[in-house]
Amino acid sequence: MSAGRGERLADWFDGRLGIHTLGRKYLRKVFPDHWSFLLGEICLYSFVVLVLTGVYLTLFFHPSMNEVTYQGSYVPLNGVRMSEAYASTLDISFDVRGGLLIRQLHHWAALVFVAGMLTHMMRHFFTGSFRKPREINWLFGWLLLFLGLFEGLFGYSLPDDLLSGTGLRFVHGALLSVPVVGTYLAMFLFGGEFPGDDIVARFYSLHVLLIPGVMAALIVVHVLLVVYHKHTQFAGPGRTERNVVGAPFMPVYLAKAGGFFFLVFGVLALIAAVATINPVWSYGPYRADQVSTGAQPDWYLGFAEGLVRIMPGWEITLWGHTLVLGVLVPIVVFPLLLLFIGVYPFLEARFTGDRDEHHLLDRPRNRPVRTAIGAAWISLYLVLLAGGGNDIVATRLHLSINTVTWAVRTGMFVVPAVVFVVTRRICLGLQLRDKELVAHGRETGVIKRLPHGEYVEVHEPLDRARLHTLTAHERPGELVGHEPRRREVGGPGQE
Repeated sequence: MSAGRGERLADWFDGRLGIHTLGRKYLRKVFPDHWSFLLGEICLYSFVVLVLTGVYLTLFFHPSMNEVTYQGSYVPLNGVRMSEAYASTLDISFDVRGGLLIRQLHHWAALVFVAGMLTHMMRHFFTGSFRKPREINWLFGWLLLFLGLFEGLFGYSLPDDLLSGTGLRFVHGALLSVPVVGTYLAMFLFGGEFPGDDIVARFYSLHVLLIPGVMAALIVVHVLLVVYHKHTQFAGPGRTERNVVGAPFMPVYLAKAGGFFFLVFGVLALIAAVATINPVWSYGPYRADQVSTGAQPDWYLGFAEGLVRIMPGWEITLWGHTLVLGVLVPIVVFPLLLLFIGVYPFLEARFTGDRDEHHLLDRPRNRPVRTAIGAAWISLYLVLLAGGGNDIVATRLHLSINTVTWAVRTGMFVVPAVVFVVTRRICLGLQLRDKELVAHGRETGVIKRLPHGEYVEVHEPLDRARLHTLTAHERPGELVGHEPRRREVGGPGQE
């Protein structure tokens, strides 16, 4: 029986592209089933929503700082001189069908995208999935987070409203604080004296073309490396360093992933429909002689704002150059905080001497020092985030802004140290509890009286699956010591 036309066409492509071979290999690829793996999908689907809504917005936005007189649907601003960028943003919000919903969906998706990336990376951090052979993929994820921060900055600077203009003033001041070349950098970026006439057009090119292209390429490579290295999984019966237990990509995981995409899209659309975000018409057009009250960046850059607000206004003069430490120090510390997370896999491998491949995840309690470091970093981030809104905190709590600022300055050094110690002790306590469970079993609540009159609680031995989960891990060398790594055989060990 001769092959049909469709079959011959499929054979033709398979002979040249190997589609059938690749499909047979990767469509049956197994994916572990755990809720934490959905965090990466939230990032991916939010990025898809950002691309779709961004394409729609580019059809109506005019990235120009040429001045026009507004005559549109928003009556309070009629007759006001403003840039074309701000006027087109108002038109999108009030005159384009569905424009306000798409604007808000785009902005909310950006917030969820960055939040998803940060949470996704913290999941990988606390479970140790960044270890060999996934260090490079960790760096790709870290680059995505780093680029996402600046992509967001460029995005909410485009409308040229009073709030975004205030943020651009900070960017200009940060560039000027760079020793020797600061003025040249500022002139190059803004195309002249602040605010210049080119900044919106330049940020627009970066926001819609360069950075999204780089991020899309990184996402593709990131996903390909996940497929190549296979998924990590938590320890359990039947799970080893050489296999993956879960459901196949086709059709189980593909169906679940498709449903989850529409769920994420639907939730974002619901939030965009009911929760106002970035109401640029309330701020008005940017003017260099005005500053809006309560000016706050989006949450993911709030910690950078906090570094600037709590830094004393120190200045020193060296060799005829004035160094504005009040701005220079924060813009140096800001990337260092992020850089520490990026290089952590290499630091841990260096100090623990761990050179083995790992495909099973750690329980955070079994890595008390790493878990404590991650918790301390998050606490520092939150303290600085509060510092970025010190005026809002002071107003809401009826406190002096100096009191809030000094509290954040103190907390920046005290809180991470306290969180580190407490988290480490909690992890060690949980290890001891696991050890008791393995040795004596689970408490049943049944009280038994012994022949000599003593009352004891009856313990029930753990099932083999639970025992395997509690004991199937290595006793690692921690960052504070160089003891040899060994296999734990009697339950979770102490540090």
